[in-house]
Amino acid sequence: MGERLAAAEIGFDGRDRERFRNRLTACQDVFEQMLAQDLFEKGRKLCGIELELHLIDGQGRPAMVNRQVLERIASPDFQTEIGSFNLEVNIAPHKLVGTMLSELKEEMDTALHYADRVAAACGAGVAMIGVLPTLGEAHLVRENFSQEDRYVLLNDQIALVRGEDFRVRIEGDDEILDTAFPTIMAEACCTSVQFHLQVTPDGFARAWNAAQAIAGVQVALGANSPFLLGKRLWHETRIALFEQATDFRTVELAAQGVRPRVWFGERWVRGPAELFRENVMYFTSLLPKVGREDSAAVLAAGGIPHLPELRLHNGTVYRWNRPVYDVARGKPHLRVENRVLPAGPTVIDVLANAALFYGLVRALSDQDSPVWRRLSFAAARENLHRGARDGIGALQLWPGFGMVSARRLVLEHLLPLAAEGLDRWRIDPRERDLYLGVIEGRARTGRNGAVWQLEQVRYLQEELGLGRHEAIASMLRRYAHLGREGQPVHTWPVGPGGE
Repeated sequence: MGERLAAAEIGFDGRDRERFRNRLTACQDVFEQMLAQDLFEKGRKLCGIELELHLIDGQGRPAMVNRQVLERIASPDFQTEIGSFNLEVNIAPHKLVGTMLSELKEEMDTALHYADRVAAACGAGVAMIGVLPTLGEAHLVRENFSQEDRYVLLNDQIALVRGEDFRVRIEGDDEILDTAFPTIMAEACCTSVQFHLQVTPDGFARAWNAAQAIAGVQVALGANSPFLLGKRLWHETRIALFEQATDFRTVELAAQGVRPRVWFGERWVRGPAELFRENVMYFTSLLPKVGREDSAAVLAAGGIPHLPELRLHNGTVYRWNRPVYDVARGKPHLRVENRVLPAGPTVIDVLANAALFYGLVRALSDQDSPVWRRLSFAAARENLHRGARDGIGALQLWPGFGMVSARRLVLEHLLPLAAEGLDRWRIDPRERDLYLGVIEGRARTGRNGAVWQLEQVRYLQEELGLGRHEAIASMLRRYAHLGREGQPVHTWPVGPGGE
């Protein structure tokens, strides 16, 4: 939800919502007409990456300086996120071919090193981690929203619909977090990486279904968020936290079957219109800003509408795999936005996750008998939560394997499929082997970001006698140091070392 909203627009009323609903319905009709008229771009196979970051001070605590950092960076590639200790960097789209992964690595390294240098002038540094483990409840207050109207407005609209505090309850193996917040600021604990894949209308359903099918494995192998508010919870606690931190439903509404805004979905799809139509049917508008465009008139005149209400509303429904409509160079296109993974730990780890995602989506989409015809949607949803809860040690239900460890499934089945998919994208074989080799390294060693964090904190507590909070802060400082060095996380040592 990147569109700016002026302060003067705060305070929507019922008439605004009615006007927005009418425009949104009209946008949906226009979108379906465009699909029927085959107006979407088809020839370009593009990918893109958005990466969210935390800002930390020299002690590993959150640094509330994103405004100062952005003013110094002065680049549209960097943007705010919900908390004043968050940043987001957008990497320009690339063609999915050849040496794309090394090109992305160079650009991401450059962007992150630059952001780190600029942040240093503000007494801060950059950390790529799914949940910032040094955050406390005192940080998660209204005063620490980023200084942009849209975040406060979004919070106030969700809080108005909910009408009570946001309850967060997450049960780990031996610890439980049970607390409540008056705002959605707990969402700012979470930073993620989003992979975008441009697809054709005909290929959308296969790509989206494939992305849904592999979400559990992605999270299991990429988990990087084991601590929240000083407690050891899920390996990818970010999944459970995000689902609860912005949940506008009261207990009664949830019991009635009202859909949550952070949503895996309900079914495999046959086309993109279904998902946008669900958004219109199921979700109250949070930001009912009516734009100037008459989308139906633009289409009737032979133009390409931007569908502003459809895009704005879609940005406030937080699907783990989100459909995206956009217009670039005057041409409309569709994307699948994969949102399940945490940020970090390093650029090479992020790009290894990207290689697995793009390779698997291509290979599974091309299968004559696709996996979603043999795997129930409910099983795919449960795979996601098992992967988030248990991380790299999770079990996954997969056709032909039954209930199988994520590590075995990756090593015996999914890595060869991902390699095949990258070959079909015509990715350079050396890059294919390099980045999928990082995934193989994680699977063989059983070590990802979450495991390293847990082992390092355990070492600091049991061997050096540090308390939990001191150990977490020390771990984070070393995490940031090793992250800057850039070696994949499954090779990181546990024990004493430089911070």
